[in-house]
Amino acid sequence: MKPNKLIVVAVLAVIVGLILWFDLGQWLNFETIKQSQADLQSTVENHFLVSIVAYFFLYVFVTAFSIPGAALLTLLAGALFGVVNGVIMVSFASTIGASLAFIVARYLVRDSLEQRYADKLKSINKGIEKEGAFYLLSLRLIPVFPFFLINLVMALTKLPLKTFYWVSQIGMFPATVVYVNAGTELAKLDSLSGILSPSLLIAFTLLGILPYISKAILNGIKQRKVYAPYQKPSSFDNNMLVIGAGAGGLVSSYIAAAVKAKVTLVEKHLMGGDCLNTGCVPSKALIRSAKFAYEASNAEKFGYEKVDAQANFAKVMQRVHDVIQQVEPHDSVERYTKLGVNCVQGTAKIISPWEVEIDGKSVTTQNIVVATGARPLVPGIPGLQEVEYLTSDTLWQLKQLPEKLLVLGGGPIGCELTQSFARLGAEVTQIEMADHLLIREDLEVSKLLEEQFTNEGINLLLGWKAVSFHNQNGQQSVKLIKGEQEKEVIFDKVILALGRVANTKGFGLEELGIENSERGTIAVNEHLQTNFPNIYAVGDVAGPYQFTHFAAHQAWYAAVNALFGRFKKFKADYSVIPAATYTYPEVARVGLNEQEAKQQDIGYEVTKFELEELDRAIAEGATKGFIKVLTVPGKDKILGATIVGEHAGELLAEFTLAMKHGLGLNKILGTIHAYPTMMEANKYVAGEWKRNHAPEKILSYLEKFHTWTRKA
Repeated sequence: MKPNKLIVVAVLAVIVGLILWFDLGQWLNFETIKQSQADLQSTVENHFLVSIVAYFFLYVFVTAFSIPGAALLTLLAGALFGVVNGVIMVSFASTIGASLAFIVARYLVRDSLEQRYADKLKSINKGIEKEGAFYLLSLRLIPVFPFFLINLVMALTKLPLKTFYWVSQIGMFPATVVYVNAGTELAKLDSLSGILSPSLLIAFTLLGILPYISKAILNGIKQRKVYAPYQKPSSFDNNMLVIGAGAGGLVSSYIAAAVKAKVTLVEKHLMGGDCLNTGCVPSKALIRSAKFAYEASNAEKFGYEKVDAQANFAKVMQRVHDVIQQVEPHDSVERYTKLGVNCVQGTAKIISPWEVEIDGKSVTTQNIVVATGARPLVPGIPGLQEVEYLTSDTLWQLKQLPEKLLVLGGGPIGCELTQSFARLGAEVTQIEMADHLLIREDLEVSKLLEEQFTNEGINLLLGWKAVSFHNQNGQQSVKLIKGEQEKEVIFDKVILALGRVANTKGFGLEELGIENSERGTIAVNEHLQTNFPNIYAVGDVAGPYQFTHFAAHQAWYAAVNALFGRFKKFKADYSVIPAATYTYPEVARVGLNEQEAKQQDIGYEVTKFELEELDRAIAEGATKGFIKVLTVPGKDKILGATIVGEHAGELLAEFTLAMKHGLGLNKILGTIHAYPTMMEANKYVAGEWKRNHAPEKILSYLEKFHTWTRKA
């Protein structure tokens, strides 16, 4: 603990010690106050101003140090100063005292508790940020909850002091009035229970839920205002209509059909969306062919004579399309029709909250799920339209391998494509404006991948920015700058891998007034609802992550909330989201990495295991990489795991499962893993953690015990 905090703790300890030593609590009991009422009343009459000031500071002191007796002091205020003066003094004194307790508790313990319980407090703080004032007000209005406990609990959150003060002032006011008023009849009261009768407690409880009732009413008014311009149909053609047949749209439709709801799925292009047709499936097929080319060029490592395996790019791309066709039935119209989904090909436009126009034909629906995905970002760099640029949507039509390929972007998509095309024989230059590839990962991850890329002959230009493109007599080039430096790179084709933009336009969203977030995605609440509560959004168009598995995850919440939300709504859980980049070595992560933990000021410990120590990795010739796990200091609770290496995406599943269900490294260590497998690395990193936390003192005693047994 810091010296300043130690001083505060020491002062508090002295004050508490004095209170106990002099038994000040004896003066704050019902009988003593009743017996002293006449003497105190005489003092107030003779020294009114001094009495008010003394009483005020006494009340602040009692509430600030959470000394039992505040309720009795409130009664005494009514008996000595009357209702008006008593209410005014107690209202301000109690709020100031509560605020002091709030400040001290926050200063002393919040930081340490945030480090130990970062994940839990993060979700609480998120709720406090949105609902803090309402939540605090309801607690203040119900006197069943001890006010001193409320002060301490709220200090652990990120509720602003200003909000805490004014909400407390308002929330404690009704109880203050009741107690002060009762204090005017102090001589007639036998105990505190005479004040808080069951009927009064019920009244306070109803008062406590008033903020939530008010909020529900306000939300109802807001919804009525949103829906006011539209006429709600008396009946509907569908329970749910889904726009977009990517991962989010397919899962939403599937769930609706599974519970026998009438659901229509509208797709204007191809079933399966980006993932099947231009994203996950084709890119992984390309990566596999590129991996074979790399292994063939390194055949001598496995005991073979040098192999000259020249890639036939046209056949490689044909295989990519063959793979798409093999996967296609899983997402086909035929399959989903058999499941009970009404699949419609066409362009959908929302014309009212309950009406969608599909190629001129209007259909009605109780709920709408927007799953329109995203598209590659095409930047407004001067001259870009004059050159032959490709995106992750269009490159799959290539039939000939570009001799000189430029890749713009060092994120997951850019890195996967860079390595694949280089392994297939292209001369690849990759440009990233940041100083490292995969900037969201830890620096050691980026550096390892950069080293691999360099070893494979990829020309990495990190920290360079593309400022203009040029096409002179068919020779295409890009001008780059880095500080005062300039560079020109000539290329045949350029792939833009600079991120993706949500598809929010062209579906009637603008005309309807569907709100967007700062990221340009559709703004949704924790239930995936837009500002029209019966219209939901999932997947890339909603964010915050752009993963196929994340879209499917959101789709469950959207479908269930849309169909059964009148009974119960579920908040989407984003606490454990895995992700993988399929380069060599693969990079997979779930939860926090070190740079995120530092940015969020979350305490952590690091345990690391190098794959070069793993038997199966040695046998496979796949020793490049490591497993790094972040845990709560002193505990085996997993905050995050980063895996770099062969099959990292598969290895990550065990940590994802553990984090989702609250299992620590001890549980992984206690699980049998088949030998020899790559999965053993997970157990070994857990073993490293256990070794680092070995009970040295106990082990020293055991050593002495065993020494003694040998002599016995």
